[in-house]
Amino acid sequence: MGLRSNPGNFVTAVYNPLFTAPPTGATPSVEYLVVAGGGSGGGSAASGYHGGGGGAGGFRNGSLSISVGSALTVTVGAGGSGASNARGNTGSNSVFSTITANGGGGGGGNSSPYTGIDGGSGGGGAGGTTGTAGGAGNTPSTSPSQGNSGGTGGSANPYRGGGGGGASASGATGTSSGNGGNGATSIISGTSLTFAGGGGGGAETGQTAGTGGEGGGGAGVVGSTTPGNAGVANTGGGGGGASNGATTTGGAGGSGVVILRWSKNFKDCAATTGSPQIIANNDYYIYRFTGSGTITF
Repeated sequence: MGLRSNPGNFVTAVYNPLFTAPPTGATPSVEYLVVAGGGSGGGSAASGYHGGGGGAGGFRNGSLSISVGSALTVTVGAGGSGASNARGNTGSNSVFSTITANGGGGGGGNSSPYTGIDGGSGGGGAGGTTGTAGGAGNTPSTSPSQGNSGGTGGSANPYRGGGGGGASASGATGTSSGNGGNGATSIISGTSLTFAGGGGGGAETGQTAGTGGEGGGGAGVVGSTTPGNAGVANTGGGGGGASNGATTTGGAGGSGVVILRWSKNFKDCAATTGSPQIIANNDYYIYRFTGSGTITF
């Protein structure tokens, strides 16, 4: 379809959806990726329990119909801060409009209770002579699930902390590897990236600490005065657990991220706050928030 002549010799434009943006007021369907802050790994002391890995922040993706003219909230959750000689801290939630991803649970540490904390993904349990349970993932519950459980801490040699849960896999037990669960992959930003990996559990001298899960999970440490490795910023990765070689702190959780995209058949958004990154793409408007703000369509 193109231009056509009418009987009065006026030329009238005919709407062609292949070449013309939809009419003003059309409601876009916005794709979203909302990843919460990861939990921190459990802290330890000179003797006692090895810290479990922190659980990854909740991972939620899908699409949402948007009303034009209203400012919609975007909240990017912070990662949990590292804790010394104690359980790790839970990450903060991330939000886009009505969609909430829940912060990852902290890993079990060298202070009762030694269990991992529930969250978007659960923290791993502390490792020691009595293995302790990992925290539950997908808490509070969403469908589809936004995360997995942390691994149980090792109750026999090697006494590693359990790995924190990730978006696509549970954390490993401390008697196996203590590795963090792997995260999930998204192409919403135009390239394939992995988010929300769980943190690895800490281990005692002579053992091997758990590795962080793919998607920003921090590794645990072994026999060291250094803290567990932090989760990677803006991935929601869980922090690594501490070793009981000294009084050490679990690694901090990685902060979350919110990424939005919609077809260029629709208009660009009218306004934003929070200074999101605009990612160049021929087919989509893509906005990446690493700090909290708003977006108005």
